[in-house]
Amino acid sequence: MKNILKILSLTAVIALTSVSCELNRYPYSAIEQSHSFVTLRDAGSFNTGLYVSFRSAIYGLYMFSTDVQADLLNATLDYGNRNGFPHKWTPLLADDYTIRDTWRYQYAAISNINNLLNNAGQIPIASPAEQATMDKYLGEAYLMRAYFYHQLVLRFAKDYEPATAATDPGVPIVLTYDLFFKPLRSTVEQVYQQILADIGKAETLLAASPGAQNSPKITIDCVTALKARVYLCMHNWTATVTAANSLITSGTYPLITVAATFKSMWSADGTPVGSGAETILQLAASQPSELGNANSIYLGYNATSTKYTPDFVPEQWVIDMYGAGDIRKAAYLEQKAVYVMGTNYPNFWCINKYPGNPALFTGASTNYQHKPKVFRVAEMYLISAEAAAQTPATEANALTTLNLLRTARGATVLVGLTGTALMDAVKSERIRELLCEGTRIDDLKRWKMGFARSAPQNILLLITGPDFDQKVVAAGDDKFVWAIPANDMTTNPSLIGQQNPGW
Repeated sequence: MKNILKILSLTAVIALTSVSCELNRYPYSAIEQSHSFVTLRDAGSFNTGLYVSFRSAIYGLYMFSTDVQADLLNATLDYGNRNGFPHKWTPLLADDYTIRDTWRYQYAAISNINNLLNNAGQIPIASPAEQATMDKYLGEAYLMRAYFYHQLVLRFAKDYEPATAATDPGVPIVLTYDLFFKPLRSTVEQVYQQILADIGKAETLLAASPGAQNSPKITIDCVTALKARVYLCMHNWTATVTAANSLITSGTYPLITVAATFKSMWSADGTPVGSGAETILQLAASQPSELGNANSIYLGYNATSTKYTPDFVPEQWVIDMYGAGDIRKAAYLEQKAVYVMGTNYPNFWCINKYPGNPALFTGASTNYQHKPKVFRVAEMYLISAEAAAQTPATEANALTTLNLLRTARGATVLVGLTGTALMDAVKSERIRELLCEGTRIDDLKRWKMGFARSAPQNILLLITGPDFDQKVVAAGDDKFVWAIPANDMTTNPSLIGQQNPGW
């Protein structure tokens, strides 16, 4: 029996190994596993494939599904039930493609990462320079694995609670490249400790990879950014502030204060130079074939009519959150000529955060493609403020940090906030800054909040009713935590009886 590694291309996701009993005879498109890690160049090719899979797991379904599920958006009459079950919450089933594809893709990516981590040691290293290159490949792989496990535990397990994390079911931990492994669910605590272990290894291996604005590759600053996210979720407030503030005070990523520059950061992915100044990691993309997923549900541009037919539009309260001087409003929202069910709606507010970078168009009009922004320093301000707001002794620091972000964006300074009022201000600022970046449902879950959709722009172009514009979800609803996909419950007997409550 020989393990066969499928070769798709150097720029495609490295496929999973398969098993063959063909006596040393392999398809022309495959190589035997022991032959796939021979030189440093092989590791480099594999590293390229890992970046392709990483880029493909950021935008599209993997980002907007949770925002569609939350309270920011209304479904239009033309949405065609695309992403309908997460939006309605019922019947959201364990075989929904949103759930299935998120689980399947991230575990497939982890499997490929494990393949590199498990086999790179057999590659001979001839010089310190080659060792430095290999260290970078391995450090990037560890950081990617930590990222994917964090995404999985956020979606498929309860929020981290220090008192119960050691017994709360998490997700299966798979660290070896084995197609036939049938893992049990690890606890939430075990998953987070694995994430921290991978972050620690990445931190050591990437120590010689300094951060840079708009970096297309993982750097030591990316490790710190993920660490800040993870510690926030673990309620480790001191470690959270330390990690986030190290990026804020580094001076490497200054907050953008000019409206046109800020808008260019989103619409043109940091072109011209300077408009990507506060982006810590923005993955590479190029047309026609090196592209990822697209956040296309917010615009639906029709080149023939030059009008827009979005699937989802922002609720009025979201639009009203931005003050007159806030530079984020013009970058994130825009009034469009909307055409829904045969009716024109001029000057209708749409999410315009992902209009498509013209440099990535593959046709005459937008394909909504962007270089995915994975980490931004603005998020670090919000993370630091939220963690500092948890302790009376550091509340003043939280307000200072929050105001640094607000003033950079042209918002007014907040004065004298403490306690609940301060935390409410942090929560509101996360909506303003991170609008439609896939964070909303996880924020509500972390804060133990429910929601009620309210204040639509115009109900005439929306689907209305108890599951749409009138949806009310209680804090702690079972479906804040997604189901283990139905297929995995069937094919992995170790998961029998381990489904999440309410599914």
